[in-house]
Amino acid sequence: MKHSFLILLTFMSVFISSASSCNKENDNINTENNNTMSNGKMKITVNSQTFTATLLDNNSAKAFKEMLPLTINMTELNGNEKYYDLPNNFPTNLPNSGTIKNGDLMLFGSKTFVLFYKTHSTSYSYTKLGMVDDVTGLATALGSGNVIVSFELE
Repeated sequence: MKHSFLILLTFMSVFISSASSCNKENDNINTENNNTMSNGKMKITVNSQTFTATLLDNNSAKAFKEMLPLTINMTELNGNEKYYDLPNNFPTNLPNSGTIKNGDLMLFGSKTFVLFYKTHSTSYSYTKLGMVDDVTGLATALGSGNVIVSFELE
């Protein structure tokens, strides 16, 4: 009887410890995706206009930061975004975004970099890299067609 009780107590102890460990891992993932990166400020230049953006503290944003400076020809899509297919795959964390905000910097799939310039709902999943700090004039600067955009660390 004592032997069965000790086995049950040991099993419960291991189970509680494992559950606690899993919750901590999930907390780290969620926190990592919502916090901004230290020294994660970046300058975005479109034509003669400059915008400041803040990168998030996640593996995808860190990989993007390593590519900077970067000047790319971004393609217009859907009247609300510019995109560019990056040469390499990035780590992803693809939650259902629900709402895309004007100024969101996202990764679609593992290598399509997207800069959104209009807020809208979506059923697609993206990995968030960061956001433009002040979107005033962003849509006008990006225009309605393809555009050359430069990204560099501040």
